[in-house]
Amino acid sequence: MTREETLALLAWQNEAGADICLDETPVDRFAESRRDGPETLKRELRQPAQAPASRDTLFPAMAPIAQMPGEAGAVKTAKEIAAAAASMDALREALLAFDGCGLKKTAKNLVFADGNPEARIMFVGEAPGREEDIQGKPFVGRAGKLLDKMLTSIGLDRTKVYIANTVPWRPPGNRDPSAIEIETCLPFIRRQIALCAPDVLVTMGNAATKTLLQTSEGILRARGKWRTIDIEGKTIKVIPTLHPAYLLRSPAQKKLSWRDFIAIKKELENGKTE
Repeated sequence: MTREETLALLAWQNEAGADICLDETPVDRFAESRRDGPETLKRELRQPAQAPASRDTLFPAMAPIAQMPGEAGAVKTAKEIAAAAASMDALREALLAFDGCGLKKTAKNLVFADGNPEARIMFVGEAPGREEDIQGKPFVGRAGKLLDKMLTSIGLDRTKVYIANTVPWRPPGNRDPSAIEIETCLPFIRRQIALCAPDVLVTMGNAATKTLLQTSEGILRARGKWRTIDIEGKTIKVIPTLHPAYLLRSPAQKKLSWRDFIAIKKELENGKTE
């Protein structure tokens, strides 16, 4: 793990509430909580409020830590830049130049897309993993190899599909992207979908499905059901399915994905023009 990844992980743990470092001397936290009785609370209420400890205070030897995105300005800029991209190449260059998402600071490579941008079907996952970050391509690790087999089973390969992620940079330690990271990257993936203009969009996994369909429904309930989504004036058919990484952990669920892929195959066949 690089220094930047370590700093980002520590910052994330702090934001999650793990703000006390371990020491060689044991500390009885229960005893401390017993001392924090009504009198202690009264004294604290009489004292002026103090600002929460900063990251630099909590981790002085590791300052400075890159600031995580969170400003509305970054989202606004992302929307403007994405909308101005007239082609896939322009969109890729725009993402390479965009500094509004903190994930870019810890990632090795931009993971833009793979496959055929003129394909009739587009697959969207959540975020790159380690192998994807190294190679700069989506779905090239174990989950990607499984996806390739699933595509082959219905007569497709990467020359006939387009593959991308909702977030194009790997989150440190493969953690889930934060809400602001997803919001900042959303204009880019929506523009990417618009430029591809597929007949069928497949959202893989919980995060991609909730993000693009703006739904709170879990993937096990959402999968296999056809929806529509409007992207820049084009209505696109969408079907959520299970993420290949989830199938590696739960192989018994492959039968559900097989049903989804059969439905995808039928839709592509029905939509063919003479």
